[in-house]
Amino acid sequence: MTVQQEAPTEGVTENGEPLEVWIDQDLCTGDGICAQYAPDVFELDIDGLAYVKSPDDELLQAPGATTRVPLPLLRDVVDSAKECPGDCIHVRRVTDRVEVYGPDAA
Repeated sequence: MTVQQEAPTEGVTENGEPLEVWIDQDLCTGDGICAQYAPDVFELDIDGLAYVKSPDDELLQAPGATTRVPLPLLRDVVDSAKECPGDCIHVRRVTDRVEVYGPDAA
């Protein structure tokens, strides 16, 4: 009998490593492009800055707060990082915290 594994719910790298995303509010311009691309991951708060959201839709306002990247939204999150005028969206591997998309990506 074979047991099928469930597909991962977080975004993963080509090596299968989970990804997380965070926003540097000091650089955020408040354009809201991220919230347009991935409203389940990003949201603008009343201060006009973007923040990441938890899987439970809670706005994470602590500096450097991260959330896992849901696999179905990976492309939208990556596009948000690429299009962000403030270069403030950072997507990194959970295991070693190396940035794979965003301003500090190699």
